[in-house]
Amino acid sequence: MKNILLFISVIISLSFLNAQKPMSPSFEDIISLHSVFNAVISPDGNNLVFESRTTDWKENRYDRELWLSKKGDKPIQLTNNLEASSTSPKWSPNGEWIAFLSKRGDKTQIHAIRFEGGEAFQVTHTKNNIQGFEWSPDGRKIAFLQSEDKTEEEKKRKEKFGGFKIEDVEYQLNQIWLANFNPSQLGNRLRPDQLKDTLYTKTLEAKIIMDSVSFSINVFKWSPDGKKIAFEHQPDPLINSFFKADISIYDMAAKTYKTLVNNASYDGLVDWSPEGDAILYQSNLNDSTSNYYLNRKLFRINTDGSQNKQLASDFDENIYGLKWTQNGIFGMAWQKTLRPVIRINPVNGKTKVLAINAKRIWNFSFSKDGKKIAYAASNDHDINEIYHGFYPIKDSKKITESTIQLNNWSVANSEVVSWKSKDGALIEGILHKPQNYDPAKKYPLLVIIHGGPTGISTPGPTPSYVYPMVQWLNKGALILRPNYRGSAGYGEDFRSLNVKNLGVGDAWDVLSGVAALEDKGIIDGKKVGAMGWSQGGYISAFLTTNSTKFKAISVGAGISNWMTYYVNTDIHPFTRQYLKATPWSDKKIYEKTSPMTNINKAQTPTLIQHGEFDKRVPVANAYELFQGLQDKGVETELIIYKGFGHGINKPKERLAATWHNWKWFGKYIWDEEIEVPGE
Repeated sequence: MKNILLFISVIISLSFLNAQKPMSPSFEDIISLHSVFNAVISPDGNNLVFESRTTDWKENRYDRELWLSKKGDKPIQLTNNLEASSTSPKWSPNGEWIAFLSKRGDKTQIHAIRFEGGEAFQVTHTKNNIQGFEWSPDGRKIAFLQSEDKTEEEKKRKEKFGGFKIEDVEYQLNQIWLANFNPSQLGNRLRPDQLKDTLYTKTLEAKIIMDSVSFSINVFKWSPDGKKIAFEHQPDPLINSFFKADISIYDMAAKTYKTLVNNASYDGLVDWSPEGDAILYQSNLNDSTSNYYLNRKLFRINTDGSQNKQLASDFDENIYGLKWTQNGIFGMAWQKTLRPVIRINPVNGKTKVLAINAKRIWNFSFSKDGKKIAYAASNDHDINEIYHGFYPIKDSKKITESTIQLNNWSVANSEVVSWKSKDGALIEGILHKPQNYDPAKKYPLLVIIHGGPTGISTPGPTPSYVYPMVQWLNKGALILRPNYRGSAGYGEDFRSLNVKNLGVGDAWDVLSGVAALEDKGIIDGKKVGAMGWSQGGYISAFLTTNSTKFKAISVGAGISNWMTYYVNTDIHPFTRQYLKATPWSDKKIYEKTSPMTNINKAQTPTLIQHGEFDKRVPVANAYELFQGLQDKGVETELIIYKGFGHGINKPKERLAATWHNWKWFGKYIWDEEIEVPGE
């Protein structure tokens, strides 16, 4: 009910504003935008369910709930968990039920609700959180992933020895469990014929399959006939063990498994063939030294190990969200700032980019016969919407109206620009302009650098995170978001350009982009600021100590010293791959690419923002840069966001971080003294 009332309130408010002058939205307005994603079509293709995210300021969280559209009609809310989200919807094979994950107690469990509506029922009652699940093809069972239970062992040890943990040794393996789906035990809101059907009369407690194995399972897929389960597994659940992932097949009747794919590096399960005689998988083959930035290769292999054949070798980008249907293999891939659907011919392996009425597809789902499709997508001037249509994709119907939230807002106008970097590399970026842009005027410029490095910036009306971009545009600034070397969408050669050149080449790309805009006469070169998070924070830190071009910089969760980062991060292979060394084998490359190396040259006022419990970029990086800047007398401020890891994922702290950036750049770009409300 809360989300329905909120949605109605938004619509009424927006209707009233239709006749009003466009306004600059507040920080809270941007953070409160509700978004839709993860469209999942029913087996018959007539209906679809999707997730909608709203902002709960009182509870300081983002709430995700399920919405349903029947036969293309206006969507209605399906779930409403007052304490936690409802996510990951999956239709039962007969299309009568929608199962989903939700925490309605101590643990995240599988729940189910009838397509026709009514109460949601809890299907599983296990000791640990459930991470993912799949219906069996006949709808009688649900298989799910759950970590092994070591509660009693840990409790006994703590009582005797207190608390400690042995790094990289102690963990809980992820295992496949199996539960019967028995609607007769979920309540009395069933049809009489279901209650009498012997299919639903037997019950079985959830049980583990493949007990006592020495590996951890990442993902799994039922075979089309339900007789087998293909699964991807690695020696343990530690983040860096994905390099050793292999693929095996479990026989339900024989209760045995056999390894099918075991290359030296990563092998990732994708899907079964529609006939059930082959597996689709991605692999790094033997490459464990460059797979952070080179393309993964795609293969199909018969379940007996024969006809192992590479597909999509003609396509120079990673392909995501792959699905094997009767009409071919489909996925999504970045093509510069576009994200189209790619079709792969399973016979000859050739790829084709499909024409769709949207520039960026975020997910898609096919009906069982492959004739209908649902997808979530966006364009340059709208936010995510849900679509429902036919394959081949044409005349799709837009199911949602999320972009109506932007009515009478003054938002970003976006265009893709390009320039040549110092070494001649062609770089693209997104230039955001205010709606009242005057080409005769010179504007202050804010450069916002994405993370990754294999991330990407794209056009859009309301770019944000912890940066008040829309408000800066409306204040009278331009925003440049460069897709520096290493970004996704431009092929693996481009993604390799910052290998052994991190920071250095990235800085070339940022500075040359600023210079290109200055040469056009559209920016005030004396009023330029830069900022970014994660890898974008690292590049910002590098600019702080290696450039005097910027009036102010904000470093969000950025690396300051690759040497100390290497021994603290949870992804040590990242540094080894991009720098091609450890600190002990090539100290010079670590010095060349570390912001702290040139701390003595730093002059730019620098705000540092970091999560207290960040494992990806440990908070020591923030303290090191902060102390170095203080020692050199550079104006700096360090803000630690309590309880957060690598990202700021709660609305109140996101609001605080936005205000902190607004205040910092207001002072140094606009010469304003801004007070943060409540501080």
